[in-house]
This record gives sequence, structure tokens and C-alpha cells, in this order.
Amino acid sequence: MDWKPAPPIVHTDLPGFPAPKRGKVRDVYDLGDRLLIVATDRLSAYDHVLSPGIPDKGKLLHQMSTFWFERLGSIVPHHLIGGDLPAELRPYSDLLAGRSALVRKARVVPFECVARGYLAGSGHREYVESRTVCGLPLPPGLLRASRLPEPIFTPATKAEEGHDENVTFERMATDLGGDLAGRLRDLTLALYSAAAEHAAGVGLILADTKFEFGLDETGEILWIDEALTPDSSRYWDASTWVPGAEPASFDKQFVRNWLDASGWDHQSQPQPLPEEVVAGTRERYLAAFRRVVGRDPAL
Repeated sequence: MDWKPAPPIVHTDLPGFPAPKRGKVRDVYDLGDRLLIVATDRLSAYDHVLSPGIPDKGKLLHQMSTFWFERLGSIVPHHLIGGDLPAELRPYSDLLAGRSALVRKARVVPFECVARGYLAGSGHREYVESRTVCGLPLPPGLLRASRLPEPIFTPATKAEEGHDENVTFERMATDLGGDLAGRLRDLTLALYSAAAEHAAGVGLILADTKFEFGLDETGEILWIDEALTPDSSRYWDASTWVPGAEPASFDKQFVRNWLDASGWDHQSQPQPLPEEVVAGTRERYLAAFRRVVGRDPAL
């Protein structure tokens, strides 16, 4: 192959700062009155962090998130803090450039807020078994990748370890209170609808996506974490979409498909990704960025 990967950034350490909290793909530094979030090139699938990382993935996801936060910020406030890096972080500017953000602190809502406009993933598996998705009844006769009659809200619990669990809206309302749960549902569907309209304009289908929210010190809702990236969303090529068939995608379904075909038991640590899968993943993420944002990323 002609493409030669540059070394991916799979973890960060900033001497002089407290050790970060490492999520599956992000390193989060507590700076006291705010957080520094660094998007690494780690890739996760099926709740496992894979190796090697995907070169430039963190920059692609961070910059796409920034695009969406700014584009849809009139729907709900987001956690990004504008401005340059503070002086104490400037020695690390080469590492942080294009893949990091200063953000407001928030009390994280312990549910992922998922919007689905098409039948895919765990939603399709549940539909095949029960004709429901997260307890919501759907009409008969839908196929994999079918468009739903209207977008639906399907929350999931946030697991620190292991699998997130799809739950009903009623379960979410019981835990959070009906008012907050209802506001999060409405915001999720509003963000999805606005993003899906933009995606359609560039020849993409936004099949589904997940959002995370937090509450600031006054109790107001903040949109946090990432925004409509290929890690948190399914993007399909509208020109090749056919219900019942595997859609041409611009997300990590490419990696999931390889894992499923590799004979992996879905329990042990997966074997390293081959070079062609690493390259193919990067190409899909880059293509999604260019189509959604309308320019090349700063890499």
C-alpha cells in the first residue's frame, strides 16, 4: 500500500498537570475551574480499545465536533470555551493543536441520549426479536436500514465499564424526573433533525447519533462530550442507500464488520487491526469530515 501511517497519538501526559482521566478515546485533565479534553487517536468498538490507533482520528473528531457545536449552538448551549490555550499549556501546543478543547465543567447526566431515524445496530436487532426499539413499538415490515416513520428517542445508561444498556424513556424519567427527561428528549430530537437536514444537503444520511448532556452550576443543560462524529453517529452515503442492504458508511461500522468477520469472540482483547483496516478507517473519517464540514481538516 502507498499510504504509510504516521504514529498515532494514543495517550497523552502533560508534565506538571494532574494525571488525566482516560476514557475510551479521550484524555481529560482537570484544570480546577475548567477541563481540558484531548481527543486521542484511540479507537474503540464493542467496548474494547483497539490497537493500533487511527492516525489523525482525534483531530478529525475534535474539529468535526467543534463545527457541530458552533453550528447548532442556538438549539442548546455547549460546553466549549473559546480562546487560545492558557500560558501554562502552550509548551504542549504541538501535541494539543487541533485535537483539544477547554470546556466548562458540568454534572454529567448518566444517560446517553440517542436519536434514531433509521433502523440499524442494536435497534435493528431488537426490532427483529420484538418489533420494538427500546420498548417503542414500530410498524411491521421494516428492513435493516429502513427509514423510520419519524425519528425516535432511545436513551441508554452510561456504563463506566462494559456495555451501555438501552432503556425506555420511562426508566430515564423515573431516574431523572419527567421534566428533565422530557427536555433532554426534545433537545436530542431537535439536534438530530437539524443535523440530518445538513447531512442530507451534502449527500449523507445521518441514520442515528448519540448525545451527552450535563448540568451547569445553575442547573441549566449543557451539550457536552462530542458532537455528531463518525464515532458517535452512523453516516451513510445517500446515493447508495437501499433498505435491506448494508449501507455504504462513513463511520466505524467498517471496523465492526472486520471484527465480526475475523472470528473474534467479542470477549477477549481483539487482535491488532491490519494496515488496510487502519487506512480504510482513516479514509472514511476523513471523507465524512470533508463532506460534513465542507473543507479539509487542520492536520
